[in-house]
Amino acid sequence: MGWYFEDFEPGRAVTSRGRTITETDVVMFAGLTGDFVELHTNEEYAKETKLGRRVAHGALTFGISIGLSTRMNLLDETLLTFAGVDRLRFVAPVFIGDTIHLVKRVVERRELDPRQGTVVFESRVFNQREELVLIYQDKLLIKRRVTPPENSADA
Repeated sequence: MGWYFEDFEPGRAVTSRGRTITETDVVMFAGLTGDFVELHTNEEYAKETKLGRRVAHGALTFGISIGLSTRMNLLDETLLTFAGVDRLRFVAPVFIGDTIHLVKRVVERRELDPRQGTVVFESRVFNQREELVLIYQDKLLIKRRVTPPENSADA
């Protein structure tokens, strides 16, 4: 079982495991989305750019960060919905062969009713050199612990 709304204290941070970005990831993402921009798919072209080699799609990096988040098992059976993303910024390139990990920090928590609340995270993605490559805020709707009413009597 995942964490409930009450478990996400403001300031609390959790770090994921790492995941290496592969050639296959980039090729499959390009095929799936139709994004065949040469900076991602043409090594000879990319050699002539200021980066000097191909980079992973920013949207691929964001998508993998969502997968890293789910691998933390924080929200198993407690997540109600992904409510939005704000302030998404691609800070630095992610190259094929880079290993990224995610750090999620609770920045805000708001009770909505006795059964649910929203939690806003600052999510930061780092590469193997601990360089920030991606940052965003994500808002999730999460189950609250339901407590029986104080006046309930056992039958």
